Amino acid sequence: MPVLDITELAAALPQYAPVVGLDPGEKTIGVAVSDATRMVASPLETIQKKKFTQDAERLFALMESRGALGIVIGLPMNMDGTEGTRAQSNRALARNILRLKDLPIAFWDERLSSAAVNRMLIDEFDTTRQRRSEAVDKLAATWILQGALDRMRNG
Repeated sequence: MPVLDITELAAALPQYAPVVGLDPGEKTIGVAVSDATRMVASPLETIQKKKFTQDAERLFALMESRGALGIVIGLPMNMDGTEGTRAQSNRALARNILRLKDLPIAFWDERLSSAAVNRMLIDEFDTTRQRRSEAVDKLAATWILQGALDRMRNG
């Protein structure tokens, strides 16, 4: 299955199937999951990167435990709309996942998601730097997934 446009993702899934959102970084992958109706995204886990096959096994286990059948991957775009090396890395992640499992995958522009989450953790929750570093990846994945869910729902 090719990577889909976010507006095509819902049509590629059963009506009540959760979706996971991923915020891939250099050392971690933040993971969020939607409810079955794909209305609300919730933080799930931060995978500490090891080897791709181990990371993928953990991702697939999380998906199976939640009944998730699709993936939204954050795509870090430059502010001018171009793609940099991180975006290419995330596209490679999608290709590698598709080599292991035929799943509907879509990308969602994640510009400023980590910055927004960090700002929220500081302003709203007065969170320490250590606590922010523990939470920011899965919360950024939640931010990404919620934006994608809203777009999928509102066409």
